[in-house]
Amino acid sequence: MDTTVDLDTFSSLVERPDESARRAADERWQAADRPRGGLGKLEELGSWLASVQGRSPVLPVSAPKVLLFAADHGVAALGVSRMPARGGTAARVRDVLDGTAPVARLAARYGAEVRVVDVAVDADPADFPDEVVAHRIRRGSGRIDVEDALTAEETVRAFRAGMAVADEEADAGTDLVLLGDLGVGATTVAGVLVGALCGTDAAAVTGRGSGIDDRVWMVKCATIRDSLRRARPVLGDQLALLGTTGGADFAAITGFLLQAAVRRLPVVLDGVVSAACALVAQRIAFRAPEWWRAGQSSGEPAQAKAYDRLTLTPLQDQGITMGEGVGALLALPLLQAAGDALADEAPRPFVPAAAKQPAEPPKLPSAADLLRKL
Repeated sequence: MDTTVDLDTFSSLVERPDESARRAADERWQAADRPRGGLGKLEELGSWLASVQGRSPVLPVSAPKVLLFAADHGVAALGVSRMPARGGTAARVRDVLDGTAPVARLAARYGAEVRVVDVAVDADPADFPDEVVAHRIRRGSGRIDVEDALTAEETVRAFRAGMAVADEEADAGTDLVLLGDLGVGATTVAGVLVGALCGTDAAAVTGRGSGIDDRVWMVKCATIRDSLRRARPVLGDQLALLGTTGGADFAAITGFLLQAAVRRLPVVLDGVVSAACALVAQRIAFRAPEWWRAGQSSGEPAQAKAYDRLTLTPLQDQGITMGEGVGALLALPLLQAAGDALADEAPRPFVPAAAKQPAEPPKLPSAADLLRKL
């Protein structure tokens, strides 16, 4: 297996979305016999869909996929989250797989598939289906305030795993990815990456994450402060940064985002974790953010700083902090509506069940018919 990756190639491989398709979509809006700007944000979203699809009229969003990268983080042992450090991530993965997690139920409601990619959950890989652990790198990660999260070789493997997932989804016909994460302690790691890349101190990027109180917030802030000291010397090397103060999920998500942009696969970002990875990816390919949309504002200060640097405006502000792709998923109806409004063919009209004619029951043979055949 090739354990190297040339980050410089992404700058040339990632192209901008199709500007001519965007202009054609804008012209369709302007030519329509309706008030200018009457559909508000849907018009901008529809034009974005046209640009990433490279066509106008747009195709309705028909194959969305919720993609969740799962991993444990060594800093969780410091008590930076209300979730249990041991077993918490594995339990969340099982909830998604058995369909009881909110993201699984909402995905069923909105017609999206859900895929979990375990890259570093601290659990026996035999606990999950083979397709979930196919890209497993290791169990958990190092405690980034005192040690590296990954080795250099593991970092490259995780990055390439994310690239492979992007290729798998593009080849499978997925037309929109709703990107999320599963991992106790992940918001602490995200705060370190955003703080390092934006040049801020720990307090400016330390949020409440899983709903922590003031005492735990101070522990989290101190952990981010110590980790920032380790992150700053490697700021010039994105892979080294991901390996030193990131984790397998952060490296994989960054690789996924970049390769998805190469494959012209649009992505909706979820919480602070995907925002932090997007910030790293922007350092590698400055055009990549044009293939992404921010699903929601979670209220995490690090997420707000990342989106400001990425010049992305969240589509919604529902205050959802749980991760798991829920915030990104809630933006799906908006994007589906935008696609339907600009599509060439009108969607089939909805027919209430009560108005549908019941199917005629099959005609069963009578006793006399059966006797005649004897």
